[in-house]
Amino acid sequence: MRTLSSALLPFVTLVGLTTSSLTAQQPVASGAPAMKHQDTEVYEPVPPVVTPGATDSAPPSDAIVLFDGTNLDHWVSAKDKAPAQWTVADGAMTVSKAPGVGNIETKETFKNYQLHVEWKIPTNITGSDQARGNSGVFLASTGPGDAGYELQVLDNYNNKTYVNGQAGSIYKQAIPLANPNRKPGEWQTYDIVWTAPTFNEDGSVKTPAFATVLFNGIIVENHFQLLGETLYVGHPFYKKYDTAPIKLQAHGDKSEPISFRNIWIRRLQ
Repeated sequence: MRTLSSALLPFVTLVGLTTSSLTAQQPVASGAPAMKHQDTEVYEPVPPVVTPGATDSAPPSDAIVLFDGTNLDHWVSAKDKAPAQWTVADGAMTVSKAPGVGNIETKETFKNYQLHVEWKIPTNITGSDQARGNSGVFLASTGPGDAGYELQVLDNYNNKTYVNGQAGSIYKQAIPLANPNRKPGEWQTYDIVWTAPTFNEDGSVKTPAFATVLFNGIIVENHFQLLGETLYVGHPFYKKYDTAPIKLQAHGDKSEPISFRNIWIRRLQ
């Protein structure tokens, strides 16, 4: 009779335990009537019908179009809520780096959503590191300046920087899973699913924020759990809010200003 080597005993024990566990989880006959397939079928609530856009980048029928290439009616200055002063031409809005203009944000506020944003680094971009086409999409703007949760925008087609600050990163928190940057002069796309944080009455965190980001069709953030607001200096923290605008950044670097187009959003439960 062959005996098992001592090296195989742990494996055999594990298989035995696994088999026992599976057996223990099987239904036990108790005289109850056998289930029918109808017992696990649900017919309500019926999902709403949404007509998709003509292309995957076009807004579907239930989207709020935040920028259609013609005006900035949905946007205000993040500093004082005055009308947004960025330039609109050729179907795109271009960041204004003029003194006193600064960031812009949506008039409407949002909680959980799906967001589509297209952006372009100019062909004549100059600079390096963080001073090369720097901007950001703030998934929730919680105050003036750069307060909130930033998805970084930057030229990283051939530009080295710290990896938790390159395009596709949740700034200073999440390194993108890939670098799908197109070269300057070509339009880039972010498709974002944002799950906002929730808070208890005393301001403590009930559930954290999560972000999923597709960058030019490639997942670069996969349901990433944020540690709090994104900060240039210091550690992230959460600050209680309910709904918030979406903010676009006018970064202070000296490189040529970038442009945005085709921005739309769908509210989620």
